[in-house]
Amino acid sequence: MCETPTKQELLSRIEKFINSLNTAGKPWDSALIIDKLNQYYFTGTMQDGLLVIKNDGSYVYFVRRSFDRAKMESPLENIFPISTYRDAAAKIGENLGAAYIESDIVTLSIMERLNKYFKIEQTLPADRLMFLLRAVKTPYELYWMEESGRQHQYLLETVVPQVLRLGISEAEFMAELYKEMISLGYQAISRFAMFQTNLVGGQIGFGVNSIYPLCFDGPGGMLGMSPAVPFFGNRERKLQRGDLVFVDIGYGVNGYHTDKTQIYMFDCIPSGEVLRTHRTCMEICQKIAAQLVPGKIPSDIYNEVSSSIEPEFLPNFMGFGNKTANFLGHGVGLVVDEHPVIANGYNIPLEENMVVAVEPKKGIENVGLVGVEETFVVTKNGGKCITGGARDIILL
Repeated sequence: MCETPTKQELLSRIEKFINSLNTAGKPWDSALIIDKLNQYYFTGTMQDGLLVIKNDGSYVYFVRRSFDRAKMESPLENIFPISTYRDAAAKIGENLGAAYIESDIVTLSIMERLNKYFKIEQTLPADRLMFLLRAVKTPYELYWMEESGRQHQYLLETVVPQVLRLGISEAEFMAELYKEMISLGYQAISRFAMFQTNLVGGQIGFGVNSIYPLCFDGPGGMLGMSPAVPFFGNRERKLQRGDLVFVDIGYGVNGYHTDKTQIYMFDCIPSGEVLRTHRTCMEICQKIAAQLVPGKIPSDIYNEVSSSIEPEFLPNFMGFGNKTANFLGHGVGLVVDEHPVIANGYNIPLEENMVVAVEPKKGIENVGLVGVEETFVVTKNGGKCITGGARDIILL
C-alpha cells in the first residue's frame, strides 16, 4: 500500500464532505479547512494553509508554508502559494457567504484575520460533520490501522516484557520503550482531538501511579514527570517486586492510530481479586465487541452492557475514586479520540468500517488499574479486533 493517499481517494473524501454539508439542512456557500489534520485528510499534506471548498464542488488549497512541500506531497491540483489571506481573497473573491468553519480550533485571532480579508455572512460549525465523515474508514485507512494494530500487539506482548526490569524508573521505561516503538514503525506522536492534548507514547504507571488523578478524559491515571509535565513517566518511581504495571499506548503508523492496553505483574502472582477484576473487564470487552455491528446505537450498547454489570463491581469501574470516565469505548483514526463514542446519549448509529477502541477498566485500591483495551473494526459480524485481542495479566 502506498504511503500517501491517491488523488482519487482525496477527491472522494472532498465529495463525501460536500454531500454531508448538503444534507445537514443548512444553506451554505463555503467550507474553510484550517486544522492541519483535516488539511491532511483532504489533501495528503500537512501545511500552514487554508483549504476552501465551495458548494459547487470546487476546491482551492492555499499554502503559506511550505508551498513547495505541498506540491511535492499532494496529488491534487489547484494549490497556490499565499503570504496572507489577502492573496487567497484576490484569487477566489472576498465573498464566502455562509461558511462552515472548524469552530473547535479556529481562534478569535484567526477569525479576525479571516474577517479582515473575506466577507462571511454566517459561520456554521463543521466539527461534528468532519468527525462523522472521518469516522467511517476507507480501505486505505484500514490498511494503515491494521498495520498499526499488528505492530501494537507485538509491542505490548513481546517488547514491553523485555524492557521491564527491577529498579527501572517509569521515565527510563518509557524512554527505552519509545526507542523500541520508533524501531518498529511508530510515527513518534499520538494525536488527540481533545484541546491541548498530545502524548509521546501513552499512559504508563507502576502500582498506584496508574490511578493517580489526571485531567485526561479516560479511566487511567498517571503521575508523570511533574505538575508541569504530567505525562511520560516519573523519574523517582522505580519498578519493585509485586508491582502492577499499567501500559496504555495510543500507537500510530503513517498518521493512523490504534489503542491498546496491557496489564503486567512484576515478580508476583496477582491476588484473586486482581485476577477476577481483570477477567471481568475482559468479559465486558467481549460483550461490547459483539455488538459493534452496523445500525447499532452506541448509547444502547452502553446502557445494555452497563445494566448487566453486577452492582458490587461498579465502584471504581472506569477509573478510581471520583475520577471515572462515562464511556466504554471511543472511535480511533487520525486521532486517538474520534467518533463514535460508546456512551449514554450518543445516538448516531454505527456504520460498517467505523473503528472503535473498547476499554473497560477498574481501579483497585493500593494496587492500580486493571482491565483491557482493544481496537475493533465495525463489521456485520460484530467487532473485528485488529490489535490482537484482550489478554490476561502478563506475569513477568
